[in-house]
Amino acid sequence: MTIAFSPATPVRSLYQQQLTQKPIRPKPLFCFQDKFRTSGNVVSWSASANYVTLRVGARRLQPLVRLSRGKRRGIVRCATIEEIEAEKSSIEKDVKERMEKTVETVRSNFNSIRTGRASPAMLDKIEVDYYGTPVSLKSIAQISTPDASSLLVQPYDKSSLKAIEKAIVSSNVGMTPNNDGEVIRLAVPQLTSDRRKELSKIVSKQAEEGKVAIRNIRRDALKAYEKLEKEKKLSEDNVKDLSSDLQKVTDEYMKKIDTVFKQKEKELLTV
Repeated sequence: MTIAFSPATPVRSLYQQQLTQKPIRPKPLFCFQDKFRTSGNVVSWSASANYVTLRVGARRLQPLVRLSRGKRRGIVRCATIEEIEAEKSSIEKDVKERMEKTVETVRSNFNSIRTGRASPAMLDKIEVDYYGTPVSLKSIAQISTPDASSLLVQPYDKSSLKAIEKAIVSSNVGMTPNNDGEVIRLAVPQLTSDRRKELSKIVSKQAEEGKVAIRNIRRDALKAYEKLEKEKKLSEDNVKDLSSDLQKVTDEYMKKIDTVFKQKEKELLTV
């Protein structure tokens, strides 16, 4: 049922009519929470069976109306436009941050796969048992590329050379470390055609996993928007517009994953 309100009608003059012959004090149609003052006149009202937009002076409110039958009173819980915008911004920010991290994870996984050319990133995932504590190799050693087919690992603490050598051997990176007591040298072997194709499949699978993660982030955001709609903080049209914007962001990050995948695939298949 739609209720028409006059702009000149004070809030306190809205009452629920009682179908009775007995003189009885009228009950209020709406009860406001959050210390909302109703002594002033309402500038504008728009209302339907379960949603009301209220403006008092320069302040605009989006109240959630919960009206029930029987002995329970109707309640209007107000949420300001600023609060709603803050919730929307928070969802959008979380989406972009999570999608950006997903792309970086995919890129990091790609970097750890050797392509026949030496790169320090090939040793990114190696962890060393350093005095009983597992630490990343790059945090305790400088890794460089003297040429396109070799890596040089120079530890900050020479006593860690043995531990670094052991970690490289057990990491299955496909390279044999040469420890001369000062540094560790690694020769990057050339990939065979079959190995390149095999690695290309692995990279393709990792790219697809990244896309699945992006779609899951989109799904979570849609659920958050639908929750705001159920709470009557967003209209159905608002959710449609936000969903459309969310799809554009999703497509953007899908393209980023495709870009890094194609670049890595090209490196793998180039002899």
